[in-house]
Amino acid sequence: MAAKSKLLAVDPKSAEPAKPKILIYGKPGVGKTFTSLDFPNCFYVDTERGAALGHYTDKLKSSGGAYFGPDQGSLDFTTLIGQIQALATEQHDYKTIVIDSISKIYNTAIQDEQERLGDKDAFGASKKPAIAYMRKLVNWLSRVDMNVILISHEKKEWGTDSRGQQVEIGQTFDAWEKLEYELDLCLNIVKTGPSRIAKVRKSRLQEFPDLSNFPWSYDDFATKYGKAIIEKKSKTIELASADQLAFIKHVFSTVKLPDGQEEKWLKAAQVDDWEEMSQETLGSLILHIKKSYNLGEVK
Repeated sequence: MAAKSKLLAVDPKSAEPAKPKILIYGKPGVGKTFTSLDFPNCFYVDTERGAALGHYTDKLKSSGGAYFGPDQGSLDFTTLIGQIQALATEQHDYKTIVIDSISKIYNTAIQDEQERLGDKDAFGASKKPAIAYMRKLVNWLSRVDMNVILISHEKKEWGTDSRGQQVEIGQTFDAWEKLEYELDLCLNIVKTGPSRIAKVRKSRLQEFPDLSNFPWSYDDFATKYGKAIIEKKSKTIELASADQLAFIKHVFSTVKLPDGQEEKWLKAAQVDDWEEMSQETLGSLILHIKKSYNLGEVK
């Protein structure tokens, strides 16, 4: 009798199309915020009090959105991540998360750490907590079944010329340098006359080839990406149950696992602890553990 397979992969066609996760940047006044508010049912995170004006809040309210600003804790990474976790795991009508700007909260975290370290700040030490927060934030943004738009300031981009001299080579986003690699799409928004243009800086999406351009509007973006995907109701993640967590605790107390195995499982699930894992993911892992370590009948 053939042994049961331990492989956990599924048919790739069984995966549902995901909602877009994008980073946009550009000069002030090019329409980054105003167009982002055209996305459906925005949970708008304002880190700069930049959208507290009436024409912004009117637009947000008319689209079924909600406002989360500095008075509610938008400049605190722990609070913000907690809000994204709640959006991922609670029933609600929101379909889009906009963080405006990601530059402000990231750079504020760095500045706070610089002040804390004082003369001990060396070799980029003040960036470490901000980067750790960004990694956790991105993990949750990748899990939440919502459209995600991170709005960034623009800053100079530097490179080296043929003589090895540092020179300005263009403009880039002002945030964690690896952020564009963690998301589906990075767009530079520019204004040419009355028009707003999105220039694709980096893309994982065949509908948005690298270095291509398209009009920066919700309708143009949604037509290219798929309006039905963007506008569908968000699904919630069911977090690990008490029984599942009890089983995992039992495994760690009774089974000798290879060194570093727990960390490998958590990293594969892109979570920091077991309570953050979904019931579905942890259920699959429990089946794998039972098969691998002969822990009784698999139900």
